[in-house]
Amino acid sequence: MQKFQLSEYLKISGIGAASGIVFTNHSLYIISDNAGYLYQYDLKSDKLTKHQIIKNPSQNIPKKEKPDFESITLKENKLYIFGSGSTQNRNKNIIFDIKKQQIQENDLSKTYQNIKNTISLSNEDLNIEGALFYNEKLYLLQRGNSANAKNGIIIIGNTVHFKPISLPKIKHTETSFTDATLVHNKIYFLAAAEDTLSTYNDGEILGTIIGCIDLETFKIDFTTQISNTHKFEGITLFKNSKSHLEFLLCEDNDTEVLQTKIYKLTISKK
Repeated sequence: MQKFQLSEYLKISGIGAASGIVFTNHSLYIISDNAGYLYQYDLKSDKLTKHQIIKNPSQNIPKKEKPDFESITLKENKLYIFGSGSTQNRNKNIIFDIKKQQIQENDLSKTYQNIKNTISLSNEDLNIEGALFYNEKLYLLQRGNSANAKNGIIIIGNTVHFKPISLPKIKHTETSFTDATLVHNKIYFLAAAEDTLSTYNDGEILGTIIGCIDLETFKIDFTTQISNTHKFEGITLFKNSKSHLEFLLCEDNDTEVLQTKIYKLTISKK
């Protein structure tokens, strides 16, 4: 078992249902799965800024209508935000240029349909929960928490490939991806167990693990359970020292309360 320490790092008022997080240039960029904003929290000034990323945004979009932004990743000073793809409303990709403060919206319906065709998923079983770029390819983490579960990593380059990843169980329920971040050539991922067989409906939270996958071999280096009660949905690298890694985590509290807690997770290096 990997040695770790988990503690509450800060509370941010004005954000609900946090589902993804990126740390860069002293700021946290946070997405919410039921909001039409990208939130920027400056750690130096404690200032929260809302960036509108869809038309007619709201901070509590009804479940049937929400874009369900579950993934955010940084590449060359641009933030790439992805909808989960679990319904037609959830096929958007937003690119936010941090320097220019400009937004580009893309429809990923064809890309997501290609993914479903490639790995034989039904419309409701696609559930993208994490994203990152590595060696000019896009890696999307498919959360296999449905009855026809396919948990794994989708690799998009000139073609689409799928690497199934089997993860440990918590209370007889297999964990499945909720987010990931890149550290050198390794993916550090979060995976949660939830008492549900639906990509749409939430269930009782059974806990969260962190793990590491080598992107050259796709072998799992380790997994460690970090909570029995939290469903952590976002992870970003905060500090990388000789002795340990520090990550910041966010969780979706599955309520309409506009407050989120950010946690710090410290993991010892072997």
